[in-house]
Amino acid sequence: MTQDYTDVKEHVSSDTIDHVAAISDPGERDRDQHLWGDRLMINLGNVAAWLFPILMVAIVTQVFMRKAGHNMAWLDDAQWWLYGSALLTGFGYAITTNSHVRVDILHSHYSDRKKARIELFALGWCLLPFLIMMTDILIHYSYASWLAGEGSDSPNGLHGLYMLKMLLPVLFIAAIIASFSALHRNLAVLGKPALWSIFIASFPTAWFLAERGVYYLLWWFTHLSNPDLNIRRVGKEPLLQGTVWYGLALVLILIAASFILSRRNSSKA
Repeated sequence: MTQDYTDVKEHVSSDTIDHVAAISDPGERDRDQHLWGDRLMINLGNVAAWLFPILMVAIVTQVFMRKAGHNMAWLDDAQWWLYGSALLTGFGYAITTNSHVRVDILHSHYSDRKKARIELFALGWCLLPFLIMMTDILIHYSYASWLAGEGSDSPNGLHGLYMLKMLLPVLFIAAIIASFSALHRNLAVLGKPALWSIFIASFPTAWFLAERGVYYLLWWFTHLSNPDLNIRRVGKEPLLQGTVWYGLALVLILIAASFILSRRNSSKA
């Protein structure tokens, strides 16, 4: 009887510790299911979390300095730098730890498999296409800012604004890695993830990636093979007008090939 009571007590204590750890550190929740992308995002989030105390000190300091009749423009800029970097990192962290705010009151009552299907659609068909599209845009945006040497609007501000803008695509890429890892974990709830099933679960994402890859490949081929062609005209060449369909064909070929290989491997096993 005493041994049974001890076992129950240890079990309850273990569950309590796990529950407290999950609340105090969301990165430890379901750690055994995490992939390398999950751990990368969590470690990045843990480092970025230290930006918030620094941000609080910067805000309080600026308030007191203004009351004293002094205004430091560089400190205003620093607050936006800190806040923007921490916020974007927290976005990917919330995807990994599933700690973002949900407004769907029905979700908590669904079965694990139904939750997984909803997550797969949300991640692969809605979120990831947006993240990749924004990353593509932000790479050009930050590159233009770097070429211009963009700085603060204030003479006394932080004049390396291009560095902050160059951080944007990097943090979006981190969010993409976090989203792919979450997609893979949810796919594992429905069965062993295969390459073809990953393609289907993220079909719009794969299509857009393939289209962008084909577009840039053909863009550089056209540019290098016709050096006299105005760089603004390269994207308007007939060869680049069908990249959407080239990308679709490439994805369908990859899905078919990976499905056939998967069936062959399973039949051999």
